[in-house]
Amino acid sequence: MSRILVVDDEPAIGWSLREMLTDDGHVVDVAATIDDALVASAQAAPEVILLDVRLPGRDGIAAIPDLRAAAPAAAVIVMTAFGDLDTAIRAVEAGAFDHLVKPFDLDHVVDVVSRALADRTLGSAGLRASGDDTDDVGGPAALIGSSAAMQEVFKRIALVAGTDMPVLLTGPAGTGKKLSARAIHDHGSHRDGPFLVTNLAALAPTACGRELFGHAADGPGLFELAADGTILLADVDAAPPDVQATLMQVLESREVVRTGTATPRPVTARVIAATSAEPGSLPSGFRPDLATRLGAFTIVLPPLAARRDDIEPLAHAFLARHPTGGRSSAPAMTAEFLAALAARDWPDNVRGLRHAVEYAAVVARGGSLRPEHLPQQVASVVVRAAAGPGLASAETAVGAAMKDWAAAARAAYAMCAAPDLHHRALQLVEATLFREALAHTGGNRTAAAKLLGLDRATLRSKLRSLGIDD
Repeated sequence: MSRILVVDDEPAIGWSLREMLTDDGHVVDVAATIDDALVASAQAAPEVILLDVRLPGRDGIAAIPDLRAAAPAAAVIVMTAFGDLDTAIRAVEAGAFDHLVKPFDLDHVVDVVSRALADRTLGSAGLRASGDDTDDVGGPAALIGSSAAMQEVFKRIALVAGTDMPVLLTGPAGTGKKLSARAIHDHGSHRDGPFLVTNLAALAPTACGRELFGHAADGPGLFELAADGTILLADVDAAPPDVQATLMQVLESREVVRTGTATPRPVTARVIAATSAEPGSLPSGFRPDLATRLGAFTIVLPPLAARRDDIEPLAHAFLARHPTGGRSSAPAMTAEFLAALAARDWPDNVRGLRHAVEYAAVVARGGSLRPEHLPQQVASVVVRAAAGPGLASAETAVGAAMKDWAAAARAAYAMCAAPDLHHRALQLVEATLFREALAHTGGNRTAAAKLLGLDRATLRSKLRSLGIDD
């Protein structure tokens, strides 16, 4: 039995959390203000504190040091209705164990509290980023999203930003890998240094090494030019074999030697790599040791189709940034326009959405944006993507594989009183599907359940029955 303190000024939230956590066997205290929380912590030190951000008189995150002084062993879990990257960064810098975005799934709260209780050392020590709290990524190029999938991205950016670990960003084209790299840079200890980007797929194989590592005749390469800053290696899977070998040496030794010289020079830049390949699916010619080194901390950027709740706020943000031609404000988006955006599959992801909104703003000529203002070529791309050979060929392959499996299963279980091939096939298919969904969402069960069209409790029950531990 553990003691938990809920700090929230909304009585309904305090009541529901107390009822749920009490049913789970915990002793639960509820406070509506920071002052009340400090008194409650002094009277009976909690092991976990569920802390709202917006509280009367005082910001919850700013009060974490005082709460930690009153209850040094408590793991602090921040609750907020504003699930942006800045809040995630502030929570991590303040030493919070995790943060939850309202409205939250109660099962998810139980999971987070259980993890906090199981690992209170991490919760009390926290994971702190270096430097002051900044709002740099809240500008025009900010990552936007309140969906569960993007909350997981924000959490992982917040966790790794204050370290010097290499980071591997994966996800389809147009999902925001460069923005994510910039956010890691802006919130880390290298923020005052340069942020340099190079796309290895755009470089000739013979020029790639000179670009990165420098040359006796050409001078320093990007690793030297990015000193005390960050270098982003976009499309890192396109690196030629010799560049991969040198890159591995640079990461291990933290030194670079310009081609044609013998003098090692220190590397002080942080390295972030990006690829559109699926996690664990880099090309066969890519060095496994380099993949392991770069992928020590991986952040998976979800496709826009997996975060449809973010389409409307993204569209508003893109329209607000679009030049207004001297008008005092951006044009309005009609409900029909937003519905048309939500209905599309967006194979080009966030980049495609931005282009479509900007195109519509030009065609609307200052008037309200309507569905007919959307570019037709985007719709045709969606139709081709939906009806193209990718999904059709995959479905054909699944059908052929099931035929082979059915034949083998009939032979294997022919002597059983109840072969139950239907149940066995469902287990096989569901186990594969659930593992893929969890991998796609970075292990976020809430996002995986939404992708699968299941409620979270059903997914949890099925994972348990299949023996899947994500």
